[in-house]
Amino acid sequence: MTSIALIRYFSLMLFAALAFAPQPADAGNGDLLVISYHDIRDDVAPKGDGDRYAISTHNFVAQIDWLIASGYRPVSLDDVLRASRGEAALPEKAVLLTFDDGLRSVYTRAFPVLRAYRIPAVAAVVTDWIDMPAATRVPYGVRDFTHDDFMTWPQLREMQDSGLVEIASHSADLHKGVPGNPQGNTMPAATTRLYDAANGRYENEAEYLARIGNDLRRSRDDIARHLGRAPRALVWPYAANNPRINAIADTLGMPISFDLEGRNARIGADLHGLGRLLMVDNPAAPELAYELRHDPQLNGLRALQIDLDSVYDADPQQQARNLDTLIERVKRIGPSHVFLQAFADPDGNGSADALYFPNRHLPMRADLYSRVAWQLKTRAEVQVYAWLPVLGFELPDAQARATLAIRSTSPEIYRLDFTRPEARRIIGDLYEDLGAAGYFEGLLFHDDAFLRDDELPSLSPGAAAERTEALIGFTLALKESAQQWRPKLKTVRNLYARTILEPDSEAWFAQRLDRFNHAYDFTAIMAMPWMERSPNPERWMRELTAAVAKVDPRFEQSLFELQTVDWRDSTRIPGEVLLEQVRTLQAAGVRHLGWYPDDFIADQPQWEDARAAMSARNFPYVQK
Repeated sequence: MTSIALIRYFSLMLFAALAFAPQPADAGNGDLLVISYHDIRDDVAPKGDGDRYAISTHNFVAQIDWLIASGYRPVSLDDVLRASRGEAALPEKAVLLTFDDGLRSVYTRAFPVLRAYRIPAVAAVVTDWIDMPAATRVPYGVRDFTHDDFMTWPQLREMQDSGLVEIASHSADLHKGVPGNPQGNTMPAATTRLYDAANGRYENEAEYLARIGNDLRRSRDDIARHLGRAPRALVWPYAANNPRINAIADTLGMPISFDLEGRNARIGADLHGLGRLLMVDNPAAPELAYELRHDPQLNGLRALQIDLDSVYDADPQQQARNLDTLIERVKRIGPSHVFLQAFADPDGNGSADALYFPNRHLPMRADLYSRVAWQLKTRAEVQVYAWLPVLGFELPDAQARATLAIRSTSPEIYRLDFTRPEARRIIGDLYEDLGAAGYFEGLLFHDDAFLRDDELPSLSPGAAAERTEALIGFTLALKESAQQWRPKLKTVRNLYARTILEPDSEAWFAQRLDRFNHAYDFTAIMAMPWMERSPNPERWMRELTAAVAKVDPRFEQSLFELQTVDWRDSTRIPGEVLLEQVRTLQAAGVRHLGWYPDDFIADQPQWEDARAAMSARNFPYVQK
């Protein structure tokens, strides 16, 4: 550490001591900001450093300085535990600092600052990296790291003995990718079922849970042996975790776990998966201030709804080309989200003939969902929501298909009767299998989730609200099934526009906007005037927007999903018409937009129009 930096540290000690004085127990509200740091170096480039997770010593100190001046109050893991038990509230603007990976700079650069300010923190270590032989190399950013890049056990003991730093587990050997599908994609070791290419099989549930349990046990035991104290907290590598493996951590004495989803954590009895703010790209103090002061909920969502049926091809080489075409188009357009079809519907009748992931009940057309979703995340840098039917699954057994079907007097999408326990179990199994199969951050519930007023008479015939709630309750149960393996899932549900324009039609759909916005993170309103056979699409859209505004005045949860094809005659909606729709909706205050279908093979809508309409970038237009 430079002498200038040290002078600055100690010149602020008195101010820090005053600023961080303990607060009265009734001063807090239970909210906690957790900040995640990695490497701290003197030579980090102001911008564009090869290691995105490194922060300069100067900026680190400036951030601490800004946090002090802005009234943030550092807390310890003990404070968090007391708050979770209701013994003492956290102070206002409570903040907990965490340091991942056990890098040597935490001892040489961060620890002197923590001592100067008397700031508690958590340091999470990958125990196999501490003990690795001198000749071993770990791929880490722009270069391989060696034993000398990580802290030693004596250094960790010194930090622990200071009373300021709690040592947490970052696993023994889960900080890596493992093969997660037949195509060879490597995915986070903690949440991926290993694919054994030699034997053509996935790790089963018992094998997966045993592997995670053995790793966490080894990490806990190593820390306890070297430091005399077992860890109480676990920082999941890559934020990859789920309730099943958090339960394993509980049994090993680590009831507190951290991921990277969200800036603030609300402290209650459940301390699993606490969200953290990840420091990337070496932010200066003003950038940290902006990050903490702006409301990310104001960001608009831009979604492309993608047919995986268009990626699939019996020829593996053509399928690979289709995938590359999809990734390139999504990168060029720059949406925030992709709603990715996880089921096969080659006949276009709206129900699933097969699925694109391993499962217990339907044929698997191809093991494709996992690969495409992971490529979209890692190559196109978008959030992926899995798009799956709620009721429309065509079971391969003809007798079961007939027995479990909804009896309808109108020709409809084939749907299972979710009031039957067997149908509920099957559909729940499929959502659980999806959760185990691949990456996604949310669920899009398909437009097959409707009920006519003469269907399922056991559900309060004539009482539309009760039927609406019954379907909502079932979708939320499906979310819980998937969340066994994919935590913190967001939810989006398709809604027919007619239920907004004609509220009495709730009886014909069992759908209602206000109830959807209460139940789900977003409601994808099918803002599709040609599908509704409107003679004046522009006026129809204005009327729909006004009707939505009565329920959702700030358009916080209402996503307008446009149509790009007029299915009556299979003609494409011109790009200029779509752009005008987007501009009109934005002028009315609409925040969230999407469209379907996005024909990435034919580049329709053309990518220039698509980027102008659906990009989440600040300035999406082509530079001439």
